[in-house]
Amino acid sequence: MERPENCILVIFGASGDLTRRKLVPGLFNLYRRNLLPEGFAIYGLGRTELDDTSFRESMREAIHTFVKEENLAEKDVSAFIDNLYYQTMNIRDLDAYIEMKRRLDDISSQKNTGGNYVFYMSTPPRLFGPITEGLAHCKMNEDIAGESWRRLIVEKPFGYDLETARELNETLHKNFQEEQIYRIDHYLGKETVQNMLVFRFANGLFEPLWNRNYIEYVEITSAESIGVGSRGGYYDGSGALRDMFQNHLLQVVGMIAMEPPAKFEATAVRNETIKVFNSLRPIPENEVGKYVIKGQYTESKVRGEAVKGYRDEEGVPDDSKTATYVAVKFFVDNWRWGGVPFFVRTGKCLPTRVTEAVIHFKQTPHQLFGKPSEECYQCNQLIIRIQPDEGILMKFNMKLPGSGFEVRTVNMDFHYSDLSNVYVPQAYERLLLDCMLGDATLYARGDAVEACWEFVDPILKAWENDGDIKVYGYPAGTWGPTAARELFDIPEGDWRYPCKNLAEDGEYCEL
Repeated sequence: MERPENCILVIFGASGDLTRRKLVPGLFNLYRRNLLPEGFAIYGLGRTELDDTSFRESMREAIHTFVKEENLAEKDVSAFIDNLYYQTMNIRDLDAYIEMKRRLDDISSQKNTGGNYVFYMSTPPRLFGPITEGLAHCKMNEDIAGESWRRLIVEKPFGYDLETARELNETLHKNFQEEQIYRIDHYLGKETVQNMLVFRFANGLFEPLWNRNYIEYVEITSAESIGVGSRGGYYDGSGALRDMFQNHLLQVVGMIAMEPPAKFEATAVRNETIKVFNSLRPIPENEVGKYVIKGQYTESKVRGEAVKGYRDEEGVPDDSKTATYVAVKFFVDNWRWGGVPFFVRTGKCLPTRVTEAVIHFKQTPHQLFGKPSEECYQCNQLIIRIQPDEGILMKFNMKLPGSGFEVRTVNMDFHYSDLSNVYVPQAYERLLLDCMLGDATLYARGDAVEACWEFVDPILKAWENDGDIKVYGYPAGTWGPTAARELFDIPEGDWRYPCKNLAEDGEYCEL
């Protein structure tokens, strides 16, 4: 793979959990694979009182904890952390940016980075404005043509609704150009999500079938087996629709539904995904109850152990109506997908952790071998497993050996784990490397973020304004409210269930 130009990664909020768990371990993996620039440094900024030495030791511990490999070579860890620096800083203090610039100039001179900087905002969105203003204050926001570049990585959430998303984009655009801004969505860094593009556009076998003529419906599931835990206070202000659907899962929809780009480069690919988001059929506020199911997990027993209900979690109000589960039925109104429903669900405290997209092909026009049974699904399925056990599975029908023509579904599958000699990078590794290379293909563009919020906004407003919209309780350890099955008006249509319910108490209720 290509190696980036010399540069410095500047992390605002460097003493936080994301830096320890994802950013520094991901950069260390790039270092071991010889994919970091020859001249490279990480410069951390935050309110926590640390110096270079204590920051380096903290990151050494993080590498040993979160890099998934036994017997790490200590010499590699030591050589890597020698490139780490830290400054205690009040991010809202404009004068502090002058001192930051002085130190960065010194490090840049030592590492011969030529003034190339990636600024990573690992902070709450309320600090995005002060950070970009501070960088502009010390003139570190503009590229210098032919000499150096400056890029800005923005962590989600990209707004709380359409209005705040637009305000955030306006804030960022005051001091940075759109082509400098990289809005990171770690789902787009997952190998299987990227493989959707190769699977579709590098195979003459599937692309001719990828349309309304052959596909009955598309299903996307993102399930978590755990609840909100100690994050109840934060999660209650967000919920499943904002936390997962608006960003991660709509980005997956964009990959599945997009048209072939004229060429494989950032602008062409992102132009095609924005067309998908602009083609999403709006759900009117007065029809949200028909197309969206809202759920919240309740207490139950899973494998003999008691599991709290959402309203019993720390920081959650007793009367909370926040969705921990959401299922949405919608349509993409364009030539390719006209009339094909998309079903997307996500939830917490479901039976397993899994994210997958399922393409359900239409049944044969004539049931030559009899009516399908539970063991024989005439509808072929293509399952793209995003996590865990990443891979692709094709379900099709074959004759059972013996007399007669009894049909059974069989599987043809591929797992990335089968490639024992191929390294599968973590999402943040790929995305950080792409930003350093100046490749924004797998990053969200500002107009795409706003288009996704434009689709989601009426749902949020209906939940806020319409007291008649039901919140369905589902026992922790089950596949969500049974009402979610009612979204299907297709014969034999239903969600795919990767495993059985685990809850001993399977009673559903309306909260």
